[in-house]
Amino acid sequence: MTLINFLKDINAPINTETIDRVSLEKKSKRNIYETICILEKISKEINNQIKEDLDTKLEEFNFINKNNLEEIFENKEQIELSKFYEKLPKSTSISIRYLLNGKIKI
Repeated sequence: MTLINFLKDINAPINTETIDRVSLEKKSKRNIYETICILEKISKEINNQIKEDLDTKLEEFNFINKNNLEEIFENKEQIELSKFYEKLPKSTSISIRYLLNGKIKI
């Protein structure tokens, strides 16, 4: 499963959402401070994976433009790719959703 398909399946909220502190503590079986620290590490990993995936896809466009000496036009695929990544939920929302859905165990 690719990263993009995986992110679509997680169904994390795009907007800010209030989450009950007690439910996070129950799921993680730790206090809220420890839970937040662990979720922060997970969200950094998710963010790095998203960044690597985006960089890989953008390198393809740079390679095409370097080989083409003609004037650079706006590339429709590149614009769609940028819009997709802009609409992704934040990595913190994804990590919290992982915990609440039971996809990670702390």
